[in-house]
Amino acid sequence: MRAMVYHGPGETAWEEVPVPQVVEDGDAVVRVDAVTICGTDLHILKGDVPAVTDGRVLGHEAVGTVESVGPAVRTVKPGDQVLVSCITACGTCRFCREGRYGLCLGGGGWILGHKIDGTQAEYVRVPFADTSVHPVPEGVAAQDVLMLADILPTGYEVGVLNGAVRPGDVVAVVGAGPIGLAAIMGARLFSPSRIIAIDLADSRLEAAKRFGADRTVNNSRQDPLAAVRELTGGLGADVAIEAVGVPDTFELSVALARPGGHIANIGVHGGPASLHLEEQWIRGITITTGLVDTFSTPTLLRLVSGGQLDAGRFVTHHFTLDEFPKAYDVFADAAGTGALKVVLTR
Repeated sequence: MRAMVYHGPGETAWEEVPVPQVVEDGDAVVRVDAVTICGTDLHILKGDVPAVTDGRVLGHEAVGTVESVGPAVRTVKPGDQVLVSCITACGTCRFCREGRYGLCLGGGGWILGHKIDGTQAEYVRVPFADTSVHPVPEGVAAQDVLMLADILPTGYEVGVLNGAVRPGDVVAVVGAGPIGLAAIMGARLFSPSRIIAIDLADSRLEAAKRFGADRTVNNSRQDPLAAVRELTGGLGADVAIEAVGVPDTFELSVALARPGGHIANIGVHGGPASLHLEEQWIRGITITTGLVDTFSTPTLLRLVSGGQLDAGRFVTHHFTLDEFPKAYDVFADAAGTGALKVVLTR
């Protein structure tokens, strides 16, 4: 089969690799029908994730059809269409029993496209299939379900829930890429009074308006701190969500939060960021970090199936699997192409 293979920072190839097989009793081999590219994949290409080694098949999001399963698999069978989650869960360790699958101690967590071969291929092996894939609801488009592999649960859990968004809150989202937009969409479920989106790209700020932002700030031309304080009587945002993963945006998010406010970091950071405790120790702020656990995926699937969340609006570009190199170029140049999520299908 062909797959998108990592060969070191800045180096990938769409090349021939062996077709995966069932290895453990709980495995499923899934034929990939639809797959996407994540901002984390771009961090990998920058060298920000050194655990990803030469020869690794990239990708951690897919919708596909089960081809074969190990003898211990009970919940899916060959022919079933499933969502392959970005997080794999052993289901039995301490953290899995708490619903914190991203911290799995039993061989799961974020492993696809990270520690084992991933989904940007014609086939993928999924360990712990009973607890790591979800049946696709009848009548829901595969590309819509695909958005629940990572970005929607990530924005919802690591941004909205960790940030403790409540009705009436002012929420500032720093970064209006797919994860930031997912946080905006998730925050809307809690009826905040205002959502302010901050980004350097006008195209992404226009998207933020479509996803539910009440106010947008291009911080190459405007002072976001002044804009947020103007809307909050000088206090700052109740919740600031960092959705980029660079030092400047983290430090901005901390500055945007009011005394007693929450800063929810979603971004994948490849280097250190400053936290000025000499200024912040007295302000009673809460800073949260984390990898998505995907405990919310069943809930989000019901919301998408019921029409309460329009997941398909994330998709801006379509490609075939053989166009992976082109899709990466388009996704990486989001400011120029307007790309939010690209979808590649057979």
